Amino acid sequence: MEDGAALLTDLYQLTMAEAYLDEGLWDEAVFSLFVRRLPEHRNYLLAAGLEDALDLLERLRFRAEDLDWLASLGRFSDRLLGWLERFRFSGDVDAVPEGTPVFAQEPVLEVRAPLPEAQLVETYLLNQVHLQTLAASKAARVVEAAAGRPVMEFGLRRIHGADAGLKVARAAYVAGVDSTSNVLAGKRYGIPVAGTMAHSYVQAHDDELEAFRAFTRVYPDATLLVDTYDTLHGVQHAIRLARERGEDFQVRALRLDSGDLLALSHAAREMLDEAGLQPVRLVASGGLDEDAVARLVAHGAPIDAFGVGTAMGVSADAPSLDMAYKLVEYAGRERVKLSEGKVLLPGAKQVYRQEEDGVARGDVLTRRGDVVQGRPLLRPVMRAGKRLPGASPPLADVRACARREVSRLPREVRALAPARPPYPVRVGTELERARAAQVEAWSAAP
Repeated sequence: MEDGAALLTDLYQLTMAEAYLDEGLWDEAVFSLFVRRLPEHRNYLLAAGLEDALDLLERLRFRAEDLDWLASLGRFSDRLLGWLERFRFSGDVDAVPEGTPVFAQEPVLEVRAPLPEAQLVETYLLNQVHLQTLAASKAARVVEAAAGRPVMEFGLRRIHGADAGLKVARAAYVAGVDSTSNVLAGKRYGIPVAGTMAHSYVQAHDDELEAFRAFTRVYPDATLLVDTYDTLHGVQHAIRLARERGEDFQVRALRLDSGDLLALSHAAREMLDEAGLQPVRLVASGGLDEDAVARLVAHGAPIDAFGVGTAMGVSADAPSLDMAYKLVEYAGRERVKLSEGKVLLPGAKQVYRQEEDGVARGDVLTRRGDVVQGRPLLRPVMRAGKRLPGASPPLADVRACARREVSRLPREVRALAPARPPYPVRVGTELERARAAQVEAWSAAP
């Protein structure tokens, strides 16, 4: 959490806190963070962002300069400002582990705390969990399309902001992407960094071959970008360099970044093999998304790895999720929302994943405390404002969890095409009764 992030919120969180304090509404509340419906092109979502959510809750503080600025607005009482000055999150959090596939209506996390506390943290929690779940879900599709071939993430230059660039790199790595071009993400999270050269390096030289000679004097095992002028001429220049260097030739790969990647990869592979350069790999990039990667793989393109940037970084086909953070219980009473298209299931919840022979066959969404057959997904991660042991596993463990959990999904749910029928999520009997009772009560109200 960055300094000053306490003000990274919506104004109405503060005005509601003011009103809650004025009314004495301080009882315990439960808020559920979930996605109402999946985007059209998603069979599942991959939960991510919990680490940043817990970090916020533990470290959220209002600095003197934050409070002075709020006071200057002339709309908040000394009582609220004093409460903010003393603010320490004191609540509990239950959440699905990062890297867990989730579906519509299933809580990604639930917060239990005094009402003003639980309300105040809504905006930041949504911001972090939404972005990272969105990014991990998109990246998981690219990894699936690559069918075991390495994928490099390099979307930083077009991702919507510096913080998003870092979090997308982390989320993509959780989802199975192998490396990132983002150097700061590599330092901060321990993600392997990777990169080649830009066209500008080649353009800065009078001759493409001379550019290759110069670069490989500094980085002998480089990946050479061969499409600045003509891709197959670039391949020929790489082959000529190999002949010049003989046993000292160490170039690891050639990158194809434009044109008909299927035809060019076949031609480049044939040229390299004829030159005795079988160890030199081919890397493809250039506006790729999961559908383009899948087509190349399906048509047998001899491509060894993929670089994917903007389309994955901004989740171009589904750039937002219908994610919400809603009050489901207050002062010991379950609460409901009946707005058209936004009906809310009441009360704290649990999700049970039912598996057979290691394959997930369906989920049951229940009231918290109800026990049904299956593996419960929501786990305690914070109590009384402090993270529990194991709540923040190493990133390598989060990545392994994602790999394991995604592999348990049915093949048709992991696929890029819409699953028919969709993965089943059933509302448990007691939860359905609670919802029906709430509807009946509100229907009968004057």
